[in-house]
Amino acid sequence: MIVAGRDQIGVLVVDDHAVVRRGLAAYLESAEGIEVVAEATDGQDALAVLARLAAQGRLPRVVLMDVLMPRLDGISALAAVVAKYPDVRVVVLTSFGETERVHAALQAGAAGYLLKDADPDEVAAAIRAAARGEVHLDPAVAGRLTRQLVSPPMGLAALTARERTILTLVARGLSNRQIANELSISERTARTHVSHVLTKLQLPSRTQAALFAIREGLIDAPNGQG
Repeated sequence: MIVAGRDQIGVLVVDDHAVVRRGLAAYLESAEGIEVVAEATDGQDALAVLARLAAQGRLPRVVLMDVLMPRLDGISALAAVVAKYPDVRVVVLTSFGETERVHAALQAGAAGYLLKDADPDEVAAAIRAAARGEVHLDPAVAGRLTRQLVSPPMGLAALTARERTILTLVARGLSNRQIANELSISERTARTHVSHVLTKLQLPSRTQAALFAIREGLIDAPNGQG
């Protein structure tokens, strides 16, 4: 059961930077219809605070959460909150607006995604929208997602930073096991990354991927080629 004052939207503010967290809390306390019920220093602390509030019958309606935090990052914490407290909505507030992060947050169940340069009134608006069951996106983020839907990225632009690294290692002739050792990941994960790279680039083989990497200048062509 969610309770946080009559007609007030209870909010848990989660950020590992004390100045940012307290600044947000101070502003929200002055915003009409919003009540800060608690603060948390990272994702793991947020889950502990929510468990305590749930036991007291004081769950917030909205969690305002950063993404990059120690111990448990915001995306993992977001997924955990949504799974354990389905009536609690989570709005992401972060400095990072890359579409890859936005997609990860929305897929995890975010009810909003804001950048930290957003106006304070927009933060309050996103919290109110989340409490109404709506999804609120930062205008810059929404524009980026719209452009991506209209014109999906092709070639190298379709790859994440990690996938570009994988492509470079494939082009150097490394096997899945060697890639796994190079990046300190499992061989299965390496194999999955390679498969994603080939699929996104619409290439039939590792050899074609190597040729693509040479054409794009990711690695130098072997002597006598190019």
